[in-house]
This record gives sequence, C-alpha cells and structure tokens, in this order.
Amino acid sequence: MTSEFRSLPSVNAVLSDWRVQKLVDEYSHGAMLELVRAKLHDARGVIACGGEAPGLDDLVADVAGDTASLWRPRPSQVINATGVVLHTNLGRAPLSGEAVEAARLAAAGYADLELDLETGRRGSRQAQVSRLLRQLTGAEAAVAVNNNASALLIGLSAVASGKEVIVSRGEAIEIGGGFRIPDVMRQSGGALVEVGTTNRTYARDFEEAITDDTAAILSAHASNFRVTGFTHSPTIDDLAELGRRRGIPVLHDLGSGCLLDTTQFGLAREPRPQDSVAAGVSLSFFSGDKLLGGPQAGIIIGGRSLVDTVSRHPLARAVRIDKLSLASLAATLAHYLKGEAVEKIPVWRMIAEPRDSLRERASDWAAHLGGGAAVAEGLSTVGGGSLPGETLPTSLLSLRASNAADLASRLRRASPPVIARVKDAAVVLDPRTVLHDQDDALLAVVRGCLAEG
Repeated sequence: MTSEFRSLPSVNAVLSDWRVQKLVDEYSHGAMLELVRAKLHDARGVIACGGEAPGLDDLVADVAGDTASLWRPRPSQVINATGVVLHTNLGRAPLSGEAVEAARLAAAGYADLELDLETGRRGSRQAQVSRLLRQLTGAEAAVAVNNNASALLIGLSAVASGKEVIVSRGEAIEIGGGFRIPDVMRQSGGALVEVGTTNRTYARDFEEAITDDTAAILSAHASNFRVTGFTHSPTIDDLAELGRRRGIPVLHDLGSGCLLDTTQFGLAREPRPQDSVAAGVSLSFFSGDKLLGGPQAGIIIGGRSLVDTVSRHPLARAVRIDKLSLASLAATLAHYLKGEAVEKIPVWRMIAEPRDSLRERASDWAAHLGGGAAVAEGLSTVGGGSLPGETLPTSLLSLRASNAADLASRLRRASPPVIARVKDAAVVLDPRTVLHDQDDALLAVVRGCLAEG
C-alpha cells in the first residue's frame, strides 16, 4: 500500500500539467491549488480502503470535471422539450425580449429605483408597477414583493396577527416545496379556523364561524390539484358579499396571476385578479412568474387602506422585490396594456401556438434527423401550479433508442442541455415549449447524441 501512496502524482505535478495550466489561466492559481489538493486527499482515501491509485490523466480529468461542474454559471439556459409550459424545475416562465432588456438596463448601471425624477426627491420603488397593476385589475392599490408565499405571509401578518382567520377545510392546502397554508398562518401570528369538510363547504359555514376574534376570511386557490365528484365550495363573490355584510376582510390567494381568459385557449377557467377585484375582495395575492409570464414576484392588490397597512409592515423590507425583477415585471405588465401579451409573452405564445404549427415543427425536426425519428401525437401541460389536469393537444418528435433513459441522460448532459421525456420506451420532445430560435440548437444536440448511441 505504501507504494500505492508513493505512486500518486505530487500537487506540483498535477498543477504543472498543461491542461490544468489552462484552467489556472482561466480561474486562478489559488483556486486550482485547493481543488488539486482536495482530489489528492480523496485519492489517498481510496488507497487506504484498498483501491488503486489514480494516474495523472485520471486526476487531471477529475479536476477538469469538477471545475466545469462547480464553477460554471448557474442557473444556465436549457432547452425545455418536456411540453410543460411552466416547468418549476426549469425556472417557470421565460421572459419576453422586452422584459429581459428591461432587466439588463436596470442591472447595467444606476437606475431611478427610488428617485422621483420630476422632483429630485426620494420616490417609491413600487410606483410604476403599482400604476400598471391598478390599470390592469381595477384595484385601488398594489404592491409587489419577492414571491407569492411572501405576499400571503405579509398579508396575513398585517391583517390577522393575534386573531382568527377562517379557511375552508378543503383549502388548508400544501403546494410545492412543502408550503402549507396552516404553517404560513401560524408564522403570521394568525389562528386558523377550519370550516366545512374536505369536499363540501358552504358560505354559511364561514358565517357561522365568525366571532369577535375573526380578523379575515381566506380563500386559497387549489393551484396544483383538483377535487372532483361530490363537491361544493362558495364562490369568491359569495365570500366577498359575506365579508361586506359582516365587516370582515376577505383575502384571496389566486396562485397563478392569470390576466387572460384561459377558456379562449380551450382550457378551464382560471381565476383572474381583475375578477377578484370586481367581486369586492379586500386583498388578492398572486405570482408573477406563472401565468402572468413575468419574473418571480408576489403581487398584492386591493383596497388602498389595507395595501398601505401591508406596505408599512416590518416584514415589507425583508420581502421587498429587487430592481431587476421590478424592471422585468413592469415590462411584462406593459404587454397586457398594449394588447400584445399572446404575441410577446413566451408562456402565452406557447399556450396559443396552433396545432398545425406544432405538427409542422415536429415534422421538420424528424425530416432533419432521418431514420429513427418520427412524429407522434401527444399532450402538453401548463404546469407550475396552474390549471391542474388541463392539457393541450400537441405533436411530438419521437426518438426510438435501445435505451431511452440513456439517450435522455445524454441529451441532459449536452451543451446546451435538452430536457425531454421518456414515454413508451421512446424519448419524446414537444415543440410547444421549445423557443423557435432554439430549433437549430436542439437539432444539433439531438443529432450528436444519436450518433454517440
């Protein structure tokens, strides 16, 4: 074993290798020195357990591999060929060109983030986004924070701390990442009062639960699941009317922040913020990076008095939105005001892409790839906690392989990575979620991975 230890290359020997020297030039001597030392330490551990000592080439390959893995920019762009439009693991909504440019300009230099250019005095970072949201939804006031979980937390903390909030038992839900309504309620200082049953709750259940300690009624949209069959739940109009009659604020967590009528795309109706405002809801909460099609954000709209109360809460500083997200959110909202959301916002462009266009793209891909590639019919999903169970018909590129899982793995590890699905022993790629300017890159990756197999 002693000879095995002695056969290990020295730190200097590895660092002097021309391949490692290229990495030293790209990063730094200190960074590469630490990495080489770590690799030699690992090698000694392998030898101590009876393994073989790696040679110089093996060590250099390990160092290069770790360098690429540890220090490459992340997150980095991938090609989403899964057919899931709002893929949470892939960053949900891609931004429009205008939203990307707005964020770039805000990042590239100084910005009038909290400066009123007219007066030269300090202004509000919320001014522009608030104005746009008021125009789009009809709300008296609006504020944006860093995500919708924060929006709900600060809303409950501002309105209901130390008091009771009534929630339907069927809406005391858990969504992605273990985010649970009861836990948020507890963190906000509010006391959860559940009414009704899992599948059937009525407006009278809420009314009968109102006491002198009631601070609010909360309606939470079941964004990532659906209960069907023998069910009933009061409409948001029912709850808003009850809240007005009893003087109780009604809070509405809409989830996805959909500003368009989804039925025009053959999908079920998704609750819209403007409908919530029209119903008379006190505060509504929704995401910026789901069906709104913008950056990660949490948006709160409603009556001016309550929105001001939320904005002044001590948590507001902790959950405030940053300048890059503000800039891209404002650019995204502007698309709706201009009536160009379906043309400019990638999420809506994907949802609205005609079936003929999808079939043509899949056929074109198959023609370029030749044997082993075929077109198949399939279904896309919206995803991202929006429109659960809803699908859109699509055409798929189907790739037969001796080992479909291995081909999918090679596609993921390519440059750029292509994320596909395995279905019926084939790798399938859905053009709906592939940006049109990514077609050539996708074909080059697929061609290369097929050649490897």
